[in-house]
Amino acid sequence: MFKQWFPGLILALLFTTQVSAQQAFKEGVDYRRVDPVVKTTNPEKIVVTELFWYGCPHCFRFEPYVEKWVKTMPEGVIFEQVPSTLNPRWIEHARTFYALKMMGAPSQTHKAFFDAIHIKRQRLTSIDAIGKFIEAQGLDQSKFREQYNSFPVDTQIRKNNQKEKRYGHSGVPTVIVNGKYMTSGGMAGSFDRLLNIIDFLVASELKSR
Repeated sequence: MFKQWFPGLILALLFTTQVSAQQAFKEGVDYRRVDPVVKTTNPEKIVVTELFWYGCPHCFRFEPYVEKWVKTMPEGVIFEQVPSTLNPRWIEHARTFYALKMMGAPSQTHKAFFDAIHIKRQRLTSIDAIGKFIEAQGLDQSKFREQYNSFPVDTQIRKNNQKEKRYGHSGVPTVIVNGKYMTSGGMAGSFDRLLNIIDFLVASELKSR
């Protein structure tokens, strides 16, 4: 008899879990739709985009959660970090992000920049201060400055501005799922719950494919 009802119990539990998740995350409360949908960088994949600012303490605290979550992403999902230019004061850091990317800087430079600001309390708010940081990482400061002021970086900053206006968010960290949904730590209430919301939205997008 146990064998007869056990499969039904499993299905019931799965259904209950799915319903609970749907009830837990409410549109307009835990996330909202981006309307119109913003084209992603890879239409073939489910793209999860984190908008951040290096100077943001919340973004700094979210970083370990991001690192852990990326290791569990389902197949068909990609993650990207995009430096926000929502505030004009953040543009120096956005330029730094893209300049380092164009230089092919080691991935640990990203974490080192966060740590320099939030742990070592360095004031990396000018090209000169950032240049010294770059040099301390063993990178060529002159090449960094060249990329920092380059046309490709200018172009990327303009693209960011345009997309962020369409997202309609008001702070960071903000997460955009596939150009369709926006959520944040403020909406979620905690970073653990934010990751659960992201998983829920990603699953919804994968299911619709």
